Amino acid sequence: MKEIQLRVDAVRAERSELENHIIDEYRAGYIDRREFVRRGAVVGMSLQLVSFLATACGSGDKESGSNGAEANKADVKKGGVLRTGLQTPGSDLDPIVVNNQGALAVLGQSGEYLIYSDRNLKPVPRLAESWKPNRDASQWTFNIRQGVKFQDGKPMTAQDVAATFNLHADPKSGSNALSAFTGVLSKGGAQAVDDKTVVFELEAPNGNFPFNTSSDNYNLIILPKGFDPSKWPKTFPGTGPWKLEKYTPEVGVNYTRNPNYWDKARQPLPDRNEIKFYEKPEAAVLGIQGDEVDLLAQFSPVDGKPLLTDSNINVIELRASQHRQLHMRTDKEPFNDKRVRQAVALLINRDNIVKGLLEEKSDYGNDSPFAPVYPSTDKSVPQRKQDVEKAKALLADAGVKNFDIELRTWQVFEVPQYAQLIQQDLKAAGINIKLNITDAASYYGDAVYGKSPWLDSTFGITEYGHRGVPNVFLGAPLKSDGTWNSAHFKNKEYDKLVVEYVSALDLQSQRTAAKKIQELLLDEVPIVFAYFYFYLTATKLDVAGVDVSAMGHVDVAQAGQKA
Repeated sequence: MKEIQLRVDAVRAERSELENHIIDEYRAGYIDRREFVRRGAVVGMSLQLVSFLATACGSGDKESGSNGAEANKADVKKGGVLRTGLQTPGSDLDPIVVNNQGALAVLGQSGEYLIYSDRNLKPVPRLAESWKPNRDASQWTFNIRQGVKFQDGKPMTAQDVAATFNLHADPKSGSNALSAFTGVLSKGGAQAVDDKTVVFELEAPNGNFPFNTSSDNYNLIILPKGFDPSKWPKTFPGTGPWKLEKYTPEVGVNYTRNPNYWDKARQPLPDRNEIKFYEKPEAAVLGIQGDEVDLLAQFSPVDGKPLLTDSNINVIELRASQHRQLHMRTDKEPFNDKRVRQAVALLINRDNIVKGLLEEKSDYGNDSPFAPVYPSTDKSVPQRKQDVEKAKALLADAGVKNFDIELRTWQVFEVPQYAQLIQQDLKAAGINIKLNITDAASYYGDAVYGKSPWLDSTFGITEYGHRGVPNVFLGAPLKSDGTWNSAHFKNKEYDKLVVEYVSALDLQSQRTAAKKIQELLLDEVPIVFAYFYFYLTATKLDVAGVDVSAMGHVDVAQAGQKA
């Protein structure tokens, strides 16, 4: 024990104040082993180091370190074809504009990120070997992996990394990633100081910045410096394990192994990776049941209920932060009165959604982005429940009754059924909803204010994919300058609290800020967060090694038929 303590003391003498603070949190019992490993990884401590400290300073329980794969390489046969079913991409495959799950899953086959955000909300090194913040986390230094080549054989360097980030951080680019970069990283904020080091100068301290560089920020596959992203769909360039063979829009993509892939431990096991697109979820369910594909990347318990009881199907279930946002325009009648917004939130029967519609494959939402899966969520904040009489009283106080309103959304997974439940629940208080459910292109429009039913509608439902930390959810749809602020919510106190949360470097400080945010949003209710649904993936029983993230990334490099 004395020898171990001496080693711990020696390690701590070389660690930063922030790293030692996290170690102290763990030793004092404020965070458990899993959160210690996660937080250690976020601030750049290696898995080897954090595992040693977790054992030396804690209970000694083992941390799996899994990044989501369902089987080891030894369990899978080499060779053959792995067939994956995906949603048809709802946009062009230009990495600048990709904004949907089918498209992001395609980006991640031939492209790679600095960091992979795994199913345990832990950042795993990929094209970045390590990273480290300065004292207040306003500057982060990333060490870029050496020996990596693009599929055409050109070496990847720190210059390529900096160029990729500066392109997405440029407001003129119109990048979808600006939702994560606004107020965080400006154009020119990424600097390659040599071939293997990139320094990020942030607009403000950010304790979770590594997630902004990760697969959570799915547009950020690293591209060659000077490459025109609009030409990406022609050759699918990147550093990933798969090389494009054929892409047929609306149909699918075929890949072969990338002979230049840098990670010798993760060389693709299948000979070929074939992706089939499905426009309708019913067709996707029949596709895996009918042996068109070996795995279906995501399905809803509404359309995919047969898969939950099919003895020939294995279901991978990931608890997640993905959700639907029911926004109310806070600058338009009747929702400019928060009592009306509170009434709407109180009328919704969340039990019917979680236990009925979603077959309990969901957590309850409490009208803030702080999902139960997040360690920083303050679970002492009381859960909002249906209260029809209180809702009626609030509407009476506001002088509002028996009004008609249009609810806009689009046809995806369980959203139409959710809209119908809202319609049913609000009718009890005299609110008559006309549903306007369209396709994705019609709903999102140009995805800018003034040209988007999503951002311009008074009342609407929007899908949001999983993130490993809530920063994007706190900023883009809710801050006064948020790029996706469909509720047109402007609240200076809220903006200040988000800055407080984002700049916090330890869990206790994050949770303190989170509680204030949760309570403020329960009162203001610009958006109803009714549920956070699980990410469900279906595979054939004879398939193993599939690695999925709740964001929608699908890694089949180590997948195949069971040995």
